[in-house]
Amino acid sequence: MSQSSGHPVRGGVGYALAAAALFGASTPFAKLLVGGVDPVLLAGLLYLGSGCGLTAWRSLGTLRGRKKSSEAPLRRAELPWLGGAVAFGGVVAPVLLMTGLAATPASTASLLLNIEGVLTALLAWFVFRENFDRRIALGMAAITAGGVVLSWEGGLAAGGLWGPLAVAGACLAWAVDNNLTRKVSAGDPVQIAAIKGLVAGTVNVGIALAGGAEVPGGWTLLACAVVGLAGYGVSLTLFVLALRGLGTARTGAYFSVAPFVGAAISLPLLGDRPTVAFFLAAALMGVGVWLHLTERHDHDHVHEAMSHDHGHVHDEHHRHGHGPNDPPGEPHSHPHDHPPMRHAHPHYPDLHHRHDH
Repeated sequence: MSQSSGHPVRGGVGYALAAAALFGASTPFAKLLVGGVDPVLLAGLLYLGSGCGLTAWRSLGTLRGRKKSSEAPLRRAELPWLGGAVAFGGVVAPVLLMTGLAATPASTASLLLNIEGVLTALLAWFVFRENFDRRIALGMAAITAGGVVLSWEGGLAAGGLWGPLAVAGACLAWAVDNNLTRKVSAGDPVQIAAIKGLVAGTVNVGIALAGGAEVPGGWTLLACAVVGLAGYGVSLTLFVLALRGLGTARTGAYFSVAPFVGAAISLPLLGDRPTVAFFLAAALMGVGVWLHLTERHDHDHVHEAMSHDHGHVHDEHHRHGHGPNDPPGEPHSHPHDHPPMRHAHPHYPDLHHRHDH
């Protein structure tokens, strides 16, 4: 990863942490809403708030005279990947999460969401062949151990594990979503998040209404829209930007700080009482996240020739020429070629560093 203009490594970390903070904060507020709104309907309203808000933002940019976005539009070949991401992350996952929240303390559910990072990494490593090392594996092992402690806190009584299992199912669906979203991360992140919000929200609201769910009052609808826009829409936009610079597994690891934000808010907001298991799980997960935050990946590597389109500045990896129709100014987006290159510098498996090890 280049350390020249734009500082993509540090920028990717910042995007991931900001996405985590927004999503983590949304969990306890969703817990407040789930008591008065059908879980499936709530999931749909959160995503609709996200999709409508981001669409309005993009439309506002057009009305203000912005001629061309600095981001690349989605291509037809990317639509199947986005469709899969919407199905898993926008339809299945939020329904499972809202169902799990109805039967689980918000502080516990918030920390349990760390499992998403582990499952994301496992899929990235063993299915999508993203590189990893011992430090990353140890960090994921610590996070997994924390999730196990938290899951067993409810005991074996009937229904005691249903809430945690539903939240874990949501994590698995989001892990699939994260790996599929990486396939389209070169595209406009606002467009990606808006499409996911509109499609997933419409589907879930339709399912809920068909099942007899009642639409809540105006103030509750507004609260759903605000929580959805911040915790799902803006968060996902930042998450896509992080995927570009960090790769799927590392972005998932940084995103693992989200549950700590949710837990910190839920304890005073909802009056949840932390237990010994809660603190033990938090310590284990904290160690795992720290191992990822302190990683440094630096070695001599080769870039093969490639052609693609994404938002970029003219850094070490973008020293190409421009034609008369290419947009001026930076950052900008246009199809461009990368010649073969060999060098060494700190990097993560971003858009330009998906080489073998």
